[in-house]
Amino acid sequence: MSPPVDPVDPSATAPDAADTVVIGGGIIGVATAYFLAKRGLSVALCEKGVIAGEQSSRNWGYCRQQGRDPRELPLIMESLRIWRGLDAEIAQALGGSNTATTGFTQAGVVYLAKTETDQARHEHWAGLAREADLDTRLLSPKDLDAFLPDSATDWKGALYTPSDGRAEPAKAAPALARAAQALGAVILTNCAVRGIETEAGAVRHVVTEKGAIRTKTVVVAGGAWSRLLLKRLGLDLPQQTVISSVFRTAPLHASARGPGYEASVAGPNFAWRKRADGGYTIAHGGASLYPITPDTIRLMRRFWPAYRMEKDSIRPRFGRRFFEAWRQARPRPLDRPSVFEERRIWDPEPNAAILDEARRSLIAAFPAFADMTVEQRWAGAIDVTPDAVPVISEIETIPGLIIATGFSGHGFGIGPGAGRLAADLAAGAPPIVDPTPFRFGRFDEPGFEGPYSAL
Repeated sequence: MSPPVDPVDPSATAPDAADTVVIGGGIIGVATAYFLAKRGLSVALCEKGVIAGEQSSRNWGYCRQQGRDPRELPLIMESLRIWRGLDAEIAQALGGSNTATTGFTQAGVVYLAKTETDQARHEHWAGLAREADLDTRLLSPKDLDAFLPDSATDWKGALYTPSDGRAEPAKAAPALARAAQALGAVILTNCAVRGIETEAGAVRHVVTEKGAIRTKTVVVAGGAWSRLLLKRLGLDLPQQTVISSVFRTAPLHASARGPGYEASVAGPNFAWRKRADGGYTIAHGGASLYPITPDTIRLMRRFWPAYRMEKDSIRPRFGRRFFEAWRQARPRPLDRPSVFEERRIWDPEPNAAILDEARRSLIAAFPAFADMTVEQRWAGAIDVTPDAVPVISEIETIPGLIIATGFSGHGFGIGPGAGRLAADLAAGAPPIVDPTPFRFGRFDEPGFEGPYSAL
């Protein structure tokens, strides 16, 4: 069952035209719409289901710079800067109301080291952090005992970034969507995009189930659905999907029998993030399901280095998803209902074995969690690229088309910065950071870099 998400009242009708159409109502899409609306541009956002109905409400809630691929560091640092002032910006857009908040809290992120090899990796990344002028530091076992008391494990140390934070996934994207609406953006929910039409090779219309919208600029921020949509334009986006499972606990309070840990923490086979309600969101962190589809075979060469690196954490599964994906790939006329209308919200089944393993690992390491009550379990579909770095890019062969997808499980924290970058590209404005590392064409370039492996 999906986590409850703050509702957003959609706009009543689709406009005939807009400066930009954003496809996808997750954190990336709504951030893009928000920053375009701040510029005074007309923008229509089309979401086939509800705002943040899929992975944007199902993630852990980490807003972290720590452990990032070095190519992402400039953008995530800008994103954290945005996060810190975002609630105030949203309140201002809503006329001073503070009812729509992201829940952002700067409480730090900790990566635990079980072995000397783990700590050596942390030392390497701490060096990258110093070069980027981050406040990341190494914690000794003694430091860690004071910072995270009552652990039953003898840790070798940890990596800690105090300026990192957390936010509430079920609230953040809806709050941004309301702010975008207040600035003039049209937010359309239950409005699937069937396709993008071009004229003389350039974007001209977005065809939705509620009619066509004339535009010269489209931002595709469709998460795990992006590859399928872009195939209809003849684009081969190398993107696969993994399924990650999560659970949340009832509120736990700091006491002799309950944890009061504020920082978000990741260790071997467990990770936690404190929630605004006093409970914790908990995941495995080291195991995800990998549904085998026809694209698994088509993209095997591109993803093989990533699969070899992550083989201990990726659990392949062959089942009905293979045949479902095969059927979904068949093209349909734009005047007929699309596959995007058939599945408004992708709500995968959580994997009980993975979550039970995470629970056991957490309790073994931190016995204070032994009395936790699990209130809900869910899963989400994560869109991944061959190097686990997103595509935020203009498409030279189709003027007016911009892609912002493939965030590989890192999208929530980087979402505001990624949305700002996509908005900059759509508006033809100077980009907030250099977009070169996120270019679409990098996967086919000689010397293409694969996944970052230091952590």
